Amino acid sequence: MIRAIVTDIEGTTTDIRFVHNVLFPYARERLAHYLRAGEHREPVNVLLNELRGEIHAPAASVDELIETLYKFMDEDRKSTTLKAIQGHIWREGYVNGDFTGHLYPDVVPAMRRWSDADIDIYIYSSGSVSSQKMLFSHSTEGDVSGLLSGFFDTHVGAKRQVSSYRNISMKTGVPVHQMLFLSDIREELDAARESGWKTVQLIRGEPDTQSTHRQATSFDDIHPEQIPT
Repeated sequence: MIRAIVTDIEGTTTDIRFVHNVLFPYARERLAHYLRAGEHREPVNVLLNELRGEIHAPAASVDELIETLYKFMDEDRKSTTLKAIQGHIWREGYVNGDFTGHLYPDVVPAMRRWSDADIDIYIYSSGSVSSQKMLFSHSTEGDVSGLLSGFFDTHVGAKRQVSSYRNISMKTGVPVHQMLFLSDIREELDAARESGWKTVQLIRGEPDTQSTHRQATSFDDIHPEQIPT
């Protein structure tokens, strides 16, 4: 039986438009001020040094690092440091009530059903763990973070790498064949399946005719007890 479900956020639990039209512009508008105002104190100075290491430029100025981050944003680069910085900025937005985290209406009821069935639920997203926690604790459905057993970001590896899913399995202590991954991205699901996981692809928009994964249009359609392990 399935013992743990790991779900993506963008396009899976959450409308992609919330991420691209609310979160990304909010962080971009505040990025330069946030970094310049905090460059000599934690956590900003630590993050800036991590970015210098990431781009192999130990002497890079704050202005150069800001330009690098804008470039990463334009490229949709899955930079762990960028995601961490965005997460800190988004935290202020959630706490100040500037926005709440969007969740599709089918997500929380399904999570409650799975939790009642003693299935652990985890999040795995390229966004930082801190930003994931804020979305689920300040969501349109209220604070639903208590339904979740843990969070993973790219510190365990990229989402299209097979090793990332093996790392998550080891960290949760659940054998790979009892893990179920939910995502809208076929390539992520391919990597999870290659690692030994079960998979379901969320189709919130246009069908993916090239996919060989089980497909569902909402969390209502996902019945982990019916998935053979």
